[in-house]
Amino acid sequence: MLKKIDLYIIKRYLATFFVMLLLFIPIGIMVDVAEKIDKFKEKEVPLDAIIDYYFDFMWYFGNLLYPIFLFLAIIWFTSKLANNSEIIAILSSGISFNRYLRPFIVAAAFVSFLAFLAGMFIVPKASKGFNEFTYKYISRTNNDRVTSNLYKQINDNEFIYVSGYNQTRKRATDFTLEHFDGEEMKFKIFSQTIRWVEKDSVFRLINYRKRTFLENNELYEQQNLKDTLFDFEIQDLTPLNYKAETLSLKKLNEFISEEERSGSPLIDIHLLVRHKRYSIPLSVFILTIIAVAVSSFKRRGGMGVNLAFGIIAGFTFIFFDKIFGVLVDKTDLSPAIGAWLPLGIFGILGIVLLSYAKR
Repeated sequence: MLKKIDLYIIKRYLATFFVMLLLFIPIGIMVDVAEKIDKFKEKEVPLDAIIDYYFDFMWYFGNLLYPIFLFLAIIWFTSKLANNSEIIAILSSGISFNRYLRPFIVAAAFVSFLAFLAGMFIVPKASKGFNEFTYKYISRTNNDRVTSNLYKQINDNEFIYVSGYNQTRKRATDFTLEHFDGEEMKFKIFSQTIRWVEKDSVFRLINYRKRTFLENNELYEQQNLKDTLFDFEIQDLTPLNYKAETLSLKKLNEFISEEERSGSPLIDIHLLVRHKRYSIPLSVFILTIIAVAVSSFKRRGGMGVNLAFGIIAGFTFIFFDKIFGVLVDKTDLSPAIGAWLPLGIFGILGIVLLSYAKR
């Protein structure tokens, strides 16, 4: 049963957190506008597209940095309670530190639940709009797509390979298609380049060669130019790195299953995204415990010391999260470890700080 003091702390927790979001998200939008306004003018971006972009940006930016906002919010209002001797009064009345911590955990559970729902169903749509707008109007780089050395299974019997892909011309180089019947290769197609011809809705192969393997001999076919159709789309030759970020939970699971079957080079990134859908909301509890343990008592230097610690710890958490994400992408580090290890590190820190605070 929640008492008045519990409701008081929960209200302060939630109010401070949402005020922090309402303060920093507009600042983030203004900074982004100042950075991109020249691009908007240069590309003559429609006003409605800009409005949609910043609605998506609000969710994308908030989901990225809300652990820091939460951490600072808890440190801010808990430090004020400590400076006003309210926490000393609570603990002196016979309430244990664990009991004092209960309303913080209840509020953290509410925020975590909201973050989980947003991360599963709202943020994916916002991420899609944010990334598509950025690609269309701001920056067309290769960072968002795999553009080299792609090897992929496109159906039960066929595999494709390209050494490079040009997004602007929709053309790939060193194209290979292998067709199998069980474990036996039936034919293999090579071409110097493959390009999608929008006008005719066909694939155009330059320097086309095909080897067909029969029981006792082999057929060889060659053409300088050949128009044909395949069981894939040109976009399959350049998969999006952020595709998993744009999918709801059910579609994400189906997409990962398909990517695992096809041998996608991006499978670790997709698995990391799914793990983070669960790990980031759970980080709310760990950050709450750390923040309460650090800021529940008066310190020399007052609230400033606590806020400085909060800023450093919050950005360290984001830094660890990003570093381990890069390691998953660039090394053989397991996606599960990349997503959950930062929580493990900060969880240990939380236990240590909580034990110190209880003394």
